[in-house]
Amino acid sequence: MFIRAIPNALTLFNLVVGVAAALVALHGRLDEAALLVVLGMLLDGLDGRAARLLHAESEFGKQLDSLSDMVTFGVAPVVVMYQVQLRQLGLLGDLLAVLFPICGALRLARFNTQTKVRNYFVGLPITAAGGVLATMALMKPVLHPAQVILPAGMFILSLLMVSSVRYPNFKRVSYPKSVFVLVPVFAMTIFVLIRCHIVRTDWLAFGILGLYALYGVMRSIRYRLLTARRRSTPTDMATRSKD
Repeated sequence: MFIRAIPNALTLFNLVVGVAAALVALHGRLDEAALLVVLGMLLDGLDGRAARLLHAESEFGKQLDSLSDMVTFGVAPVVVMYQVQLRQLGLLGDLLAVLFPICGALRLARFNTQTKVRNYFVGLPITAAGGVLATMALMKPVLHPAQVILPAGMFILSLLMVSSVRYPNFKRVSYPKSVFVLVPVFAMTIFVLIRCHIVRTDWLAFGILGLYALYGVMRSIRYRLLTARRRSTPTDMATRSKD
């Protein structure tokens, strides 16, 4: 019985981390807050894997996970961004601060009501969106003009969550055996880079998560271009045959 409670315990720990991230951000410790959001992402991945491994999946756990995600990735990153930039924008900043969790809630509700098991996500997962938002806020010193880029990026992330853009679901992807060798090497490389202060942890997280968000958009654009090209090809051939 205790073992089957482990996934829900991890989910609750994720919730605690989200609340802690918001409180830490309110005290101005924004670096710590962003890293807590990233820690929440790791916990969010662990609770699902633990539930499947222990055969402890349940509707209760699913709903608890969504409620925790709403706090850790829908509210805490907004507090970080609000402290960094939104509070300086007046009403516009307040509207953006409300829009992001609304889109996150809609994204979670849509996911929870899906009946088909898919190998992809429809819309940017709130986990990734929250991670990008929290770490993007810390990029302010290198983004110019930050007062335009940060709000625009937040608005785009909000729309991506409720969009029809497809994102890969790594939980459903089959991996080659070489991954078990490459992942430890990759993890060790990142550890060395961070340990030697060659790259900052939050910036590295932003780069990885940002590429994931961008991948879905580029893939969607490529798919639409190919679809439009295929639709126009028969017409062009018919026109040429008439000539």
